[in-house]
Amino acid sequence: MATVPSRTPALGCVRLTHLAALDVKGVDAEKFLQGQTSAQVSLADGRFAPLTCFCTPKGRMLANAQLLRLSNEHFRLLLSTTLVDSLASHLKKFAAFYRAELIMQPHLTFIGASEGAQALADQLGLQLPDNVGTHFNSEQALSLQCLGETPRFIFCFDNANNDATVALQDDDAGRNAWQLEDIRSGLAWLTDAQQDHFLPQMINWEALGGISFKKGCYTGQEVVARAHFRGQVKKRLMRVSVETKALPEAGASLVNSDDKSVGEVVISASDSLGGIELLAVMSTKIAEEMTPIFLSGLPATLLPLPYPIERVDPEQLAVSLNS
Repeated sequence: MATVPSRTPALGCVRLTHLAALDVKGVDAEKFLQGQTSAQVSLADGRFAPLTCFCTPKGRMLANAQLLRLSNEHFRLLLSTTLVDSLASHLKKFAAFYRAELIMQPHLTFIGASEGAQALADQLGLQLPDNVGTHFNSEQALSLQCLGETPRFIFCFDNANNDATVALQDDDAGRNAWQLEDIRSGLAWLTDAQQDHFLPQMINWEALGGISFKKGCYTGQEVVARAHFRGQVKKRLMRVSVETKALPEAGASLVNSDDKSVGEVVISASDSLGGIELLAVMSTKIAEEMTPIFLSGLPATLLPLPYPIERVDPEQLAVSLNS
């Protein structure tokens, strides 16, 4: 493994245009979601916001998301902007059998902040959550602490109903810095370019607590559980650096010395040293055998992830927040 590059400077406040919300409301909202998502929905208790995903019957991911309970019959999914429409269309086929409504929220603003987070929380009348994966919400806004070496937060509010003003890094550089922290946290938000490509374990979703193996059935559950208990996952999300300024497209191939594809890029961002870092789903043999890898003809270096590739039960995460 290579030495980890220096961290990026503390983030200011940046508009996160790559994120969007899909709300699920109704008397049967919890029951409906329980049959569709990898999360134990009851764990979303108004404080803890479990990571989750939605799969095809073959266990391939349609989207990954974070699940927040805003009230007893109101849930919110945070996910990639590029997947909101398709996930809503997919879920509507099942929601028709429940007293549940799917509502897209195109007017919501998402802001990411580290430095300056407290000032923004004060403007929005919110508290800052004190643990990763927890949130605080009011009628008009919410704050969520997300993964990162230093505390960083996502704020979500409707501009039409909020007078808060904030100095934003509303530019590509600011969003790049935010996504670089996602990469260094080993967190990949899928986009439409990767839809229906990966089992959840291929993006280390169980290592981040995004899969409950203790809940009942949900779409794709049998395949996901079998892959886990039989140890059939031969591809994993890995962190890589390359000395280039050119960001690869999602899905770009990493190859070995024989020019054979050994992985594909999920997300990439520029670092402060003039290169790039990325997360790629790659054959586990690459790390085991220390195989040389290349991106667009340039040598690529494996970097460590901040967590072990081990199952983390979301039920245990919820318990730890109350201990």
